[in-house]
Amino acid sequence: MILVPVALTQIALAGSAPVPPDTQAAWETMKKLAGEWEEETADAQRIKATLTFRVTSGGHAVMEQLFPGTEHEMVTMYHLDGPELVMTHYCSAGNQPHLALDHQASKPDDVTFKFVSGSNMDPKVDGHIHGVHFKLVDENTLQAEWTAFKNDKPDHTLAAKFVRKK
Repeated sequence: MILVPVALTQIALAGSAPVPPDTQAAWETMKKLAGEWEEETADAQRIKATLTFRVTSGGHAVMEQLFPGTEHEMVTMYHLDGPELVMTHYCSAGNQPHLALDHQASKPDDVTFKFVSGSNMDPKVDGHIHGVHFKLVDENTLQAEWTAFKNDKPDHTLAAKFVRKK
């Protein structure tokens, strides 16, 4: 009986691709974001943003909630896919952009994702998140930027500075 779980574990591990150091560093940064964050300031045109990050699925996924508990709540899931760090953004607009780590633009504590594909949308026409950038300034300060595209070009950017809630 004990051989079956051991054999399954060996099969699972045999299929794992090694994670490049820059991908591993970005993944560790995403896990360090676990907790509640509040936007330091917001302009008069919108509500103050809050973010919640939670490491889940046995440490294999990070769930982000933007505007939790509001009608604009959105969830983004981050995880390793073989040697790549990927994310899917479940937008309040009803689409799901898929992004991957931008290796050239990222460094430890400064993580950038770029658009790969999406579902429930035509990325050449429909508005969608096309880029995401997180800079962990220190353990309690996060700069975040979401870039939206529409009609196959940049439409707007939401940039915010967040502080970790105590």
